[in-house]
Amino acid sequence: MSWIPASSVIALAAPLVSATVSLLLMHDRARGRIAARVSIAAVALSLLLWLALLARHLAVGALPALSLPGRSLLLLLDPLSLALGVVISGISLVVHVYALNYMADEPGYGRFFALLDLMTAALLLLVAAGDLLTLVAAWLLVGQLLFFLLGEDRSREAAGRYAFWTFIANRIGDVSLLAGALLLGHAYGSTQLPELFARIGAQPGLSMDGLPVLPLAGLLVASAGFVRSAQFPLHVWLPYTMDGPTPVSALMHAGIVNAGGFLLNRFAPLFVQVPMVLHLCFAVGLVTALLGSALMLTQNDIKKSLGYSTMGQMGFMIMECGVGAFSLAVYHLIAHGLFKATMFLNSGGVIGQARHDDGVPPDDIYTFVVEHRPVKTVRLPWLLAALITVLVPALLLGLSHWLVASDFFHEQGAVVLLFFGWVTGAQVFFSIYKLPSENPWRLMILLVASMLVVVAGYTVVGHAFEAFLYPGAGMREALYSAAGIDLVAFDLISVLLVLVLVGAWLVTFYAQSLDLQGRRGSLWNAIYLNLYALFSRELYVVDVYARVARFIVRGATRLNVALRWT
Repeated sequence: MSWIPASSVIALAAPLVSATVSLLLMHDRARGRIAARVSIAAVALSLLLWLALLARHLAVGALPALSLPGRSLLLLLDPLSLALGVVISGISLVVHVYALNYMADEPGYGRFFALLDLMTAALLLLVAAGDLLTLVAAWLLVGQLLFFLLGEDRSREAAGRYAFWTFIANRIGDVSLLAGALLLGHAYGSTQLPELFARIGAQPGLSMDGLPVLPLAGLLVASAGFVRSAQFPLHVWLPYTMDGPTPVSALMHAGIVNAGGFLLNRFAPLFVQVPMVLHLCFAVGLVTALLGSALMLTQNDIKKSLGYSTMGQMGFMIMECGVGAFSLAVYHLIAHGLFKATMFLNSGGVIGQARHDDGVPPDDIYTFVVEHRPVKTVRLPWLLAALITVLVPALLLGLSHWLVASDFFHEQGAVVLLFFGWVTGAQVFFSIYKLPSENPWRLMILLVASMLVVVAGYTVVGHAFEAFLYPGAGMREALYSAAGIDLVAFDLISVLLVLVLVGAWLVTFYAQSLDLQGRRGSLWNAIYLNLYALFSRELYVVDVYARVARFIVRGATRLNVALRWT
């Protein structure tokens, strides 16, 4: 066990050392590539050490926290920090390797790798922080470094402008987290997180000057997570950061934006005591997930579409915390980070391929007009397709969770997650039904088989990860219980939503069978066009913010003139 303190310190310090090397060599273009290779080696060393620490934890159990002698600073080597340490260093290594050639012709080559190393070190310090001071400092540093990375190309005015948007938005969350940390530290007399959470559990009703501490602190911490994870309506900075370098977009969408989910998990013992904040997380996450997914579909820019996709996924992640499934949110965070990093790093290839291909899909119009042959398509009867859409996802999800953990259904949060899984699965079946096919039965069978594999794998891994992240069953039950609402109201809302959705799908299938969408002047077309116009303008949120900004600038100008300051 004696190697653990040294390994953890080296895992955190390696990117800092390579950042120093890059800064020393950044003015020498000939040596810039040497600095980049040193940077890659340092991040690779950090990844190996995080993997070794994780393996040690799996082999012998909990690892001790590390504290500096005579100081209040603390490093945690718990399952949350170990899992995210591996993910952050792994994604950062891929981004470093990608940037080695991608950024080779940029003037700030050495400076870019220095900033990338500093960002990696700040993220690793954030997930390992065991005290409020270190956590807040790392949180502030991540936001500041993101501003520098997004504005790295100083020749592009748009990149600098949107980097400033990001800076301003992140400062709102930073102030919120700082205020929450100061409130908790002052009220409970401790800055070390393990001791702080123990005192919170012992005195959950503590007040200061008649003001309850935990509800306000929980709201402040959650607000910081909302801003960093681009929750509606503070999301506008995220889709507009696409002018930054692609490696930065990959790292940001794979690790930085996910920090909101990490923050909620780190303060899970606090949120157990404040159910109303969890209900707020559910509401904010639900709205963000729906709007982000809808806005993604109306974008004609691939990177902007990916930005709104990330917004929607972050909404799902916050919503999972809101129903008490904190471990599932971390699992979602990791899976989304790996997936989105791959998509961003491949976005340039997709754009390059599109320039050499007309991109016309072989749909009905293409087949009839270009190939001059009739289209042979068959569809299942609409009522049968509707029954398959409604029943099959519910059966697959329910059976897989029942086989893994039958008591899963006793928690309201678990039922909510299954409900959204059912909605998502049903939407996939409906989308497949709309596709023209010569053999719809084969298409449905393949879809059911693939969904069975995905659901079974997701369920098994999800429950195993929950036991890894929160090994104490009491903590998991407390989180689900805190997120619950009145049982009668919950049952009534669940039944009502199921009836509404099933009715809506039946109506939609029937309308699809009548082909109302293709008729000019139909109500269906009018609704579709108006919704498309609304979402293509991004719900006019950016326009509202721009008008408010102009109003503030005009007001400040008039005030300066009136007071003769300028």
